[in-house]
Amino acid sequence: MQRGGTEADVLAWLDDRRAEMVTLLEALVNVDSGSLDRDGVNRAGEVLTHFLAGHGLEVEVTPGERHGDGLTVRLPAAGGRDVPGPVLLLGHRDTVFPTGESARRPFRVEGERAFGPGVADMKAGLVMNAFVMAAFAARGGAPVPLVMLTTADEEIASPEGRALIEATARDARCVFNAEPGRPGGGVVTSRNGALFCEVEISGRAAHSGASHKKGASAIEAAARKVQALHALTDYDTGVTLNVGVVAGGEAVNTVAPFARFGFDCRFPSRLAFAEVEPTIERILAREEVAGTAARVTGRRVFLPVEETARDRELFEHYAACADALGMAVEPAFSGGSADSGFTSALGVPTLCGTGPIGEHAHTPHEVCHLDSLVPRARALALAILRLQP
Repeated sequence: MQRGGTEADVLAWLDDRRAEMVTLLEALVNVDSGSLDRDGVNRAGEVLTHFLAGHGLEVEVTPGERHGDGLTVRLPAAGGRDVPGPVLLLGHRDTVFPTGESARRPFRVEGERAFGPGVADMKAGLVMNAFVMAAFAARGGAPVPLVMLTTADEEIASPEGRALIEATARDARCVFNAEPGRPGGGVVTSRNGALFCEVEISGRAAHSGASHKKGASAIEAAARKVQALHALTDYDTGVTLNVGVVAGGEAVNTVAPFARFGFDCRFPSRLAFAEVEPTIERILAREEVAGTAARVTGRRVFLPVEETARDRELFEHYAACADALGMAVEPAFSGGSADSGFTSALGVPTLCGTGPIGEHAHTPHEVCHLDSLVPRARALALAILRLQP
C-alpha cells in the first residue's frame, strides 16, 4: 500500500498479539453488560476506550438516553490522503445476560476455547476490531479511512443505536460486522430480519365460581392470539412466529383481568415482512373475547440482510484475502438478526459474521475459539489493505 505500513508490516503486528487479545477479551467478558444495564455497558466501553487510547486512538462518545453510549473511532487514510468512503467496522458491547452473570460464570480458558457471558457474541469481535484499528494506527494507517463503531443495545434491536449506525454507515464504502464467525470458517452473507413485540391485554375480573359470566378473561384472549400468531409460521417462505413469554391472571379462582405476552417474527426479506405484518396487526387489534382489549407496549424491528451483487463482491474479496492467508471461508445464512441489517438496507455492501469463531451464543455454553482470534483479525486487515482507494 502507498504510505502507511505494508501488508507484511500490518500482518506481522497482529501476529504477536494473541496473548494481549485474550487479556482484553477477559477484561470485557468479566464486565456485566446486559442491554438494560446501562452502567455495565458503559463500563465495558471504558475497558475498550482504555485499550484504544493506549494505541493513540481517540474515542468519540455519543451518549445514550436510556441505554449505553455509542463509541466511534476514526482513523484517516494513510498519509492523510483525502479518500472518500470509510470502511466501517461494526460491533456491539451489550449481551443478553443479567447483571451478576460474569461473577457466576467468569471468563475461563480450556485449551483453545474461552467461555463466559458474551465471549463470542460479541466481545471477541470487539477485541478483533480494536486490534485491527490499533494495527493500522501503529503502521501509519490504511489505504482507506477506517471507522470503528461500537453500540450498546443490539440485543434488544438497537432502539437507540440504529440511528447512530445509519448515520455512520451512510457514506461508508463497505461494512464488516464482527458478529461471531461460524464453525468451519463461515461468514454471514444473509440474515433474517425480526419483529419483537410486547402485548398487554386487559379483561374483567370476576369470581370464577359465583359470577363467571361477569368476567372477561384476558388469558383466554391472549391464548387465542397466541394460536393465531403461531399459525402464521410458514417454513416454505421462511417466516416464523414464536411467542416466548406469557404471563397473566391474579388467582386460580379469578377470571383473569390482565395478561401479557411477547413474541418475535422472523422473516428473510423486507417483502416477506410487508406481507405478514398486516395480518399480525389484525390479530393484535381484534377483540378475541368480549370485554377484553389488547395494546402493543413495545415494538422493535431488525431489518434482514438480503444479499446483493455488491455484497457478493465484498464476500468474494474477503474470501480471496482469507485464502491468501491459508483460510477457507464459506458464505452462510443466519436465522438470527443483527445490526448489519440496517447497513444492508441502506445499500452499503455488508459482510457479517467476520469476528472470531464462536458457538452457542445466548447460552451458558457460549464459547469462542481462541485459535481464530489472530487469523480472523489478519483476514479482516488484509481485506482492508487490498481495497482499492
